Amino acid sequence: MSLMSWKDEYSVKVRTIDQQHKKLIDLLNQMHDAMKASRGREVVEQVLAELVNYTNTHFAYEETLMKKHGYASYESHKLQHQGLVKKVTDFQRDLKSGRASVTIEVLGFLKEWLNGHILGTDRQYASFFEGKNIQ
Repeated sequence: MSLMSWKDEYSVKVRTIDQQHKKLIDLLNQMHDAMKASRGREVVEQVLAELVNYTNTHFAYEETLMKKHGYASYESHKLQHQGLVKKVTDFQRDLKSGRASVTIEVLGFLKEWLNGHILGTDRQYASFFEGKNIQ
């Protein structure tokens, strides 16, 4: 069973961003599956690294669109992105050094952050982008 599934309510009405959000959900589920199957620390670390890299790519894409089109909440949105990147990067460092392990609590945090961010912060720009005819 997946940790998180795509729901239509996640859509921000921008096809590329919706596809990226689906990919983030898929990576989170891959990390969850690897942990549940006890596939080993290396596999979990590899999936986490891919999640971190893809998250950075996604955030950069969103931020570029926001800046290009003059989205008023660009700075606060970017700060939220930076906060998550710092937390996940710190966790990734602790995992590699042996000071932490992937737990249900960490996966729960990532799921709740992604869910809250998409449904809260990201959904706020949906009508803005729609008004700019960005699909």
